[in-house]
Amino acid sequence: MGQALIAFLSYFAVSLLLLLAFVMIYVKFTPYRDFELIAHDNSAVSLTLAGAVLPLGLTVALTALEMLVAFLQAYVFTILTCIYLNDAIHPGH
Repeated sequence: MGQALIAFLSYFAVSLLLLLAFVMIYVKFTPYRDFELIAHDNSAVSLTLAGAVLPLGLTVALTALEMLVAFLQAYVFTILTCIYLNDAIHPGH
């Protein structure tokens, strides 16, 4: 269990680093200064940057959601197991 959690967290950390690297590479190789144009209220540049980052960003977000669901599922199974064991040890209560 511990090794699987470490592997998943390392996968998630690498995904975040790749997302950051993608944004930096995208901003570096576009012919415009994206962040300056966004600061000057250029909505076309912000939409373009968001459209470029969105697919990988959604992948990372879904990975975080998957982790949340896994922890919630483990919590529910643990509670149900405790209830079952309590009823098995102390019948009739």
